[in-house]
Amino acid sequence: MSEWLIDNVRVLQPGHGLLGDRLRVRDGTIVEAGGGPATEPAAPVTRFDGGGRLLTPGLIDLHAHAIERYAYEASPDALIAATAKLARYGTTCVLPTLYNVLTPETLDRLAALGTALESVSDVAVPGFHLEGPFLALAGAVAETREVDLGLLDELLAAAGRVAAMSLSPEKPGVLAVIERLRDRDVVPFITHTAAGVAETQAAIDAGARHATHFYDVFPAPPVTEPGVRPAGAVEAILADPRCTVDVIADGVHVDPAAIRMAVAAKGPRGVALITDASVGAGLPPGRYSLPGGSAIRVAFGDAARIAEPDSPNFGVLAGSSLTMDRGVANLLRWLDLPIEQVWAMGTATPAGVLGRGGKGTIRPGADADLVLWDEADGRLRAVRTWVGGRCVYQR
Repeated sequence: MSEWLIDNVRVLQPGHGLLGDRLRVRDGTIVEAGGGPATEPAAPVTRFDGGGRLLTPGLIDLHAHAIERYAYEASPDALIAATAKLARYGTTCVLPTLYNVLTPETLDRLAALGTALESVSDVAVPGFHLEGPFLALAGAVAETREVDLGLLDELLAAAGRVAAMSLSPEKPGVLAVIERLRDRDVVPFITHTAAGVAETQAAIDAGARHATHFYDVFPAPPVTEPGVRPAGAVEAILADPRCTVDVIADGVHVDPAAIRMAVAAKGPRGVALITDASVGAGLPPGRYSLPGGSAIRVAFGDAARIAEPDSPNFGVLAGSSLTMDRGVANLLRWLDLPIEQVWAMGTATPAGVLGRGGKGTIRPGADADLVLWDEADGRLRAVRTWVGGRCVYQR
């Protein structure tokens, strides 16, 4: 039996507030959290002094393509190397997001990535997020194909473990895809869409009730009659209480005012933080290579952009350079909310999207995925990160 206790901390339960000043973990599970009379362990345990720092659940990223120099889909070795980097940014759970291996010709590469998930140990991976291929709008580089249920079955079988799949409501035949995903416990995400209200509502009714990188690649419908403001997928999603959304909080992809609008419509438990990170996330400004040999450029105050001058997409956004810790820090500045509500956007809300009640929370019986934070100088830095009660990062 493995047991440890940390005290002299500010234990934060997302969505609720501070619980107390200590927490105890046994065999990877929280057994005591907060204040009240302490229950002394039957045997001596390892004790940590938290130095008065903030202790939260680990951050959960529903949509990320890379970290530092490693893209998840570049190779099995890159996938394993990337997941080992996340704990330093406070991320304890991630959906590695794939977009370039979702074709009949790349099933072997997808299967190799699926096998590599078994070697990941420093972060929880409920499964892959497949961004496509049944998308209406390509964005920077995402694959688009007509709906093919046979290909869908091949993709799910090759990947082995899939937690979410992004699709567009206006694709002919997509409702059958949504129904099959729900039958297989894969969460359908809406994205890359110019769908109207009726098409979006049909997808929501079929079970697609989360929108990823919301507002981005969700173009507004054209004005067809002066004086009449058109409505489309964005309005249908914001108006439906069954739907949640996630946003890239880097200040480039989404204006803070638009994030505040989503929070006003959904509440903080209806809005999740993601990174949509590309290579270069967490690194200084510079030029970094993508899988396949192309490149992106990262600059201060900007996101990742295609850096090939000869490309028709030169200068186009290609994911972000955001990390989850920076995203939380941005939201704490931008939103006039209690801190426990902001922290829910990076923890409890994404856990709810995935249906993972044991993650994103601090309570007895929950997974001991935890981060101890340094908040000096208005920044957030992970001091210590645990996944399943095991320390996987210490600064």
